[in-house]
Amino acid sequence: MILCITHSNDFYNIDLFFDYLRSKNIPYFRLNSDHLNDFQKISINQDSFELTDEFGNVLNSKDIQAVWHRKSWRITIPDDLDEDYEKIFLKEYGSLRYNLFTVLEDLPWINPYESENKIDGNKMYQLKIAQKFDLTIPKTLFSNDEEKILSFFHENCNGKAIAKLHGVITKSMNGENFLSTTIIDENNLEHIADIAYCPMIFQPYIEKEYELRIVYVDGEFFTGKINNSENTDWRVIQEGFLWSEYDLPEEIKTNLTSMMKEMKLYLGAIDMIKGKDGKYYFLEVNPQGEWGMLQKELNFPIAERIADNLIKRIK
Repeated sequence: MILCITHSNDFYNIDLFFDYLRSKNIPYFRLNSDHLNDFQKISINQDSFELTDEFGNVLNSKDIQAVWHRKSWRITIPDDLDEDYEKIFLKEYGSLRYNLFTVLEDLPWINPYESENKIDGNKMYQLKIAQKFDLTIPKTLFSNDEEKILSFFHENCNGKAIAKLHGVITKSMNGENFLSTTIIDENNLEHIADIAYCPMIFQPYIEKEYELRIVYVDGEFFTGKINNSENTDWRVIQEGFLWSEYDLPEEIKTNLTSMMKEMKLYLGAIDMIKGKDGKYYFLEVNPQGEWGMLQKELNFPIAERIADNLIKRIK
C-alpha cells in the first residue's frame, strides 16, 4: 500500500496519482492532514500506529510500503472548542501528527520528511546550495531592519527591487488570499519602516524574458515556460497566460540535479527566470509545489512519474 498525505480540499493532481495506482492494481490510502484531529481515531506505539479516518476506513502502519507527502495543511480546529484550548489543541495534535509520520520514516518517501521541512523552511539555505552548484542567484536580503534594507536597495537594486514573504498565505494555485511579490521603488520606500512587523525577502528586480516552472522528479525534468515578462508573479493573474514546453540547457539540468540531490529531494517545483541578460536565475524550490497546470496544459506525466518512483523503491 502507498500512503498519500494530503488535505481535504485536494483534487486533480491527487486524482491523477490515484488513477494511475488503480491502473497498476496498487492499493493506496488517502490521509487528509488537516483532519488529523478529533475527526479520526489514532493510536501510536513505539513502532506502529492504527488510524480510523472520518469515513470509517482503517489504516495500519504495518501495511504501508511507501509515502507521498503531497501536502500538509493546518489541522482543523473544532467549531465548538473553547478558544482558551485552541493553542493546546493544535500543539498536541501537531505532536501526534509528527509522531505518526516518524513511525514511517524508514520507508521510501517523496520527499523524506525531515529533508523537506529543512528545505521548505529555509529559502536562504536553498540559495546557498544553488550557488554551490553554479546556479545564478539574485543578491538577496531577508530582514526586518529598515536601515539595512535601504542600504541593500541603494547599493544593489538600481532603483527597483522586489519584496516577498518567506512563506505564502496559501499553498493553492487558485490565487485566493495569495500575497504576491511586490515591486519596491523610490516612490514606496517611505513605508519601509513597517517592515519591523513582518520580515521580508528583498532582491533586485530582474528584467526578464519569461518565467519557468520546472518540475523535477528524481533526475527527470518537466519544464513549462509562461509568457509573462511584465508581472512579478504569474499566479496573481490566473487568466491570459499560456504555458509552453521548454527545453532547459543541459548545464542547467546538471546543476539543478546536483542541487536537488544535495537537498535530498526526489521531487520539487523549481522557479527560475530567464533574464534579458541571457542568464537563468534560480529563485526557489518548493518541495510541495504545484504542477497540475503543467500536466493539464502540456500533458506531462508528472503524477505517473511520482508513483513510478515510489513503486520502484518499495523493497
